[in-house]
Amino acid sequence: MIKGIIFDLDGTLLDSMTVWSSIDREFLIENGIVDPPADVSDVVKKMTVDESSQYFIDRFGLNCTKEYVIQRIEDMVRERYEKQIPLKPNVTELLDALDDRQIPYGIATATYKKLAEAALKRCRVFERFQFLFTDVEYPAGKNFPDIFIGGAEYLGAEPKDVLVVEDSLHCIETAKTAGFTVCGVYDSVAEADRSRIIELSDYYVNTIDEIMNII
Repeated sequence: MIKGIIFDLDGTLLDSMTVWSSIDREFLIENGIVDPPADVSDVVKKMTVDESSQYFIDRFGLNCTKEYVIQRIEDMVRERYEKQIPLKPNVTELLDALDDRQIPYGIATATYKKLAEAALKRCRVFERFQFLFTDVEYPAGKNFPDIFIGGAEYLGAEPKDVLVVEDSLHCIETAKTAGFTVCGVYDSVAEADRSRIIELSDYYVNTIDEIMNII
């Protein structure tokens, strides 16, 4: 029985994954990398903000500090989170249904905390979540289960009774290894990993409202 849900944010609740793909390349071009590799976003999406910033410096020999990279990328995406990025279809309806069934839920994300808060508040759903955990609270990110375990503890449930809703393969691998029930969600950015995501997940949905058929 599902007693709580931990949602991913980007690509799951927010329609934002293509923003990050373009921003990574825009940042590198701005810093003199004329033709950034096509796979750069696939590599850094598995990293924390701190790790990805250091990766850009090391791999591309950038003459700047890690703090500059973090701040500049945050500045580049801020307007989109504050003013543009929408919720994915049917998110509000799903939250209404969860509230009706008294199933609590929170968010675990690798996104900058201030940006996540800004987008959720603009979309008028921020206060509905029990928690918003990022690498501020869990610096190791989603490559380690601590952020999911912390979410389960906050929800007052055992991992097996918590549904982790994710669109990224490495996050699904982490949650499954830690004993969580996992629902994979389709996002076009993760198309290359789709078959493996389906294989690992306990459930798989093409649209988020299908989660109501699970719980």
